[in-house]
Amino acid sequence: MKLYTYWRSSASYRVRIALALKGLKPDVIPVNLLKNAQKTAEYAKLNPEKRVPALADGDHVMTQSLAIIEYLDEMYPAIPLLPLVPHERARVRALALAVACDIAPLNNLTTLHYLTQEFGVTEEQKQGWIRHWMESGFAAFEEQLSQSPHTGRFCHGATPTMADCCLIPQVYNARRFHVNLDAYPNIVRIDAACAALPAFIAAHPANQPDAA
Repeated sequence: MKLYTYWRSSASYRVRIALALKGLKPDVIPVNLLKNAQKTAEYAKLNPEKRVPALADGDHVMTQSLAIIEYLDEMYPAIPLLPLVPHERARVRALALAVACDIAPLNNLTTLHYLTQEFGVTEEQKQGWIRHWMESGFAAFEEQLSQSPHTGRFCHGATPTMADCCLIPQVYNARRFHVNLDAYPNIVRIDAACAALPAFIAAHPANQPDAA
């Protein structure tokens, strides 16, 4: 098994958490996004989207972080990342998608580069953009956590799920961009619970072989 990853990519970070929770240790192949390594012909053949992560398991190559996480959950079910009850599975998927589809894409490297290169936004405007979308996304996420009886030590119950795999990298990004998290006590609490677990420590960007 090979994981093509970049240390600061939140999508890669999600998959690293899932792999670590399941006790899987793939060969790590760094793809330096700042040097456009994802755009080389060799990598584009592996992943035509020219994004990270990609996971090669034997002859099969998976892309898109949530698809990879669900693949891992189906192939290695001993430590489940999705609940068994259908409506609870839907809740976890919804929380994961809220981050992966609604918050993260608006603040990823590709989007930010486009804002600066095509629209000429200033650094101050870019930072305002980042904070706006993170804060509005976190507000909705926090409300979902506070309203649901399924919220526990983690996003759903007493063990980490795919929702936590998605949330924690976004909290890392929020802190990196100096987003004030005081308004999101459940998110902060869950982040602290995850930070104490070996799997989340191993997956942290600072602990990756390509960390700068």
